[in-house]
Amino acid sequence: MVKISFREKQLQVREDAIVASVNRLLAEKGFDLMTVDEVVADVGIAKASLYKHFNSKEALAAAAMVQVLERALAELARLREQDPAAPALAQLKAVARWTMRVQLAGEMPSLPAQNSSLRAALLAHKVYLDRLMCLSDELGEWITAAQAAGDLRPDLPPEVVLYTLFARACDPVLGLLKAGGQYSDEQIIEILLLSCFGGLAAAQPALESKPNAAPEPAKKRAPASRVRTSP
Repeated sequence: MVKISFREKQLQVREDAIVASVNRLLAEKGFDLMTVDEVVADVGIAKASLYKHFNSKEALAAAAMVQVLERALAELARLREQDPAAPALAQLKAVARWTMRVQLAGEMPSLPAQNSSLRAALLAHKVYLDRLMCLSDELGEWITAAQAAGDLRPDLPPEVVLYTLFARACDPVLGLLKAGGQYSDEQIIEILLLSCFGGLAAAQPALESKPNAAPEPAKKRAPASRVRTSP
């Protein structure tokens, strides 16, 4: 077992504090409005100290996303251990419920849909891509299992279901309903779960036009970046 020095522990504590601050500021303000100066002031360190850990605003956002993805993977592991025999659809609903709770708690980073520098940083971030692929693979297994069981529409491409689940993690409807004050957090979550998994139509017709080619499994087509659509 490698012994960690006191200095290394201090650096890790500081880095954890930076990422926690970035995560909160991204949830509150979004990537475009968040500044490095705000992070520095919030953590209470010099800008030079921050740059010892992260060399750019994009690197800060990537670190926050890695943390969220790791939390999501830990939640999936917990769900599997809690009830290994649970139906795939129940597990998918539990994951969606968890992501919405994280957002309502102000702990889900908000990233822009279009930002070339951020996208480039995420695509170059090996740990981020690894965690994203792991999460997509695990969710993809539940999606295809739920479709095979007849619990999810089999005529929907699996990757569309995957992206829909990612979108629930940053759904602006959550914030709008909470601001209205008419519903509790749990009521908001159940309403959105119903609209997500139950759909809006009273009857569910087949898709009018199906894809020309069979879609690849969800786990083969993970999104390249987590931009207002992720765990």
